[in-house]
Amino acid sequence: EVQLQASGGGLAQAGGSLRLSCAASGFTFDDYAIGWFRQAPGKEREGVSCIRSSDGSTYYADSVKGRFTISSDNAKNTVYLQMNSLKPEDTAVYYCAAGQGVIRPSVEYEYHYWGQGTLVTVSS
Repeated sequence: EVQLQASGGGLAQAGGSLRLSCAASGFTFDDYAIGWFRQAPGKEREGVSCIRSSDGSTYYADSVKGRFTISSDNAKNTVYLQMNSLKPEDTAVYYCAAGQGVIRPSVEYEYHYWGQGTLVTVSS
């Protein structure tokens, strides 16, 4: 059974940091790209970041470049999203997703499996 377990959300102050984790199981981790998406209240879900486990290549949305860092621990089948310099506009439910052959990492339908969300709230 494929599972993606996102965790690490919580409350942070503006300028603070949080680290999200996405623990994967039930598929060959190295064959997949893992992406992070977020959905703020009343807004569409948007792609935030992605990492390809095979070669470590990464993608970041312009809104998080320089503040967020994605990394992968292939031995633990876990992807992390380190979020620094948080802003109130980063408040959202964050989801991780897995996909094979991802070409457009910010596009939802490129991903086959989705985890449950973890809520990040940034206060001003």
